[in-house]
Amino acid sequence: MGGTEVDVTEKDAAMSLGFARKMWALDSPTITVDASTLMYGLSGMVKIPMPAFLIEHAKGLILFDTGISPEAIEDPASVYGKDLADAIGLEGTADQRIDRQIEALGYKVSDVTHVISSHMHFDHSGGHHLFPQAIFYVGQGELAFAHHPDPIGAFAFLPDQLARLKGFDWREVPGVDLDLFGDGSVVILFMPGHTPGEQSLKVRLASRTFILTGDAVHLREALEKEYHFPIDSDTKSALQTLRRIKRIRETEDATVWITHDVDDWAEYKHAPGYYE
Repeated sequence: MGGTEVDVTEKDAAMSLGFARKMWALDSPTITVDASTLMYGLSGMVKIPMPAFLIEHAKGLILFDTGISPEAIEDPASVYGKDLADAIGLEGTADQRIDRQIEALGYKVSDVTHVISSHMHFDHSGGHHLFPQAIFYVGQGELAFAHHPDPIGAFAFLPDQLARLKGFDWREVPGVDLDLFGDGSVVILFMPGHTPGEQSLKVRLASRTFILTGDAVHLREALEKEYHFPIDSDTKSALQTLRRIKRIRETEDATVWITHDVDDWAEYKHAPGYYE
């Protein structure tokens, strides 16, 4: 499953910036993990969200990540095997399937034109197979790493899940940021460290700008303390990424939404609520 490299050209600096129209945070099942696996120094068990984000733009309907496998919500062991299913303690309802949430907002699954993949771990790419009509954007080296991962994090890549995506329209973003529509409204940010091709997403709305982190960082506390994730693939790159997120937050007055952070999930709106 190879990716076609995106041709990235410089944009006219004088171009007027645009806005995405709306952004929804799609609800997700939760998993329960040992807090020490999220950040050094923590203890106990924590239940974390796994949302995806739907963005409406004049030029397309975009998904940032697709969350957990929809089939796993009702029968986790059938998708992940008993050991992984027991380990993550998946909890959710059929209404939290990503396809049903998109339909509840008045769209069809086939309306999705672009899927931006933060990375290929099972909890972020589990619904990718539902969107064969879309263009998929993945970071440099991510697909190769997903098929041949480091042993410490190999459990998070599922060969059966990856096999379902063969033949999709993959665009490998070559280690740079990519302004998806050329107007500054939806910008893929190259944020390596957690995995080689980790990506975050900047969404510029009329009311505010969000940085959707993916797994570039897992907790607010980790961002402020600059603690990388314990099993990041490249700790040096991961620390550089944390510092870059903080710089963008400061220079662009952006709101950082950390995907798995419980406090972020509690603070910001969820579908059917939205930002515009």
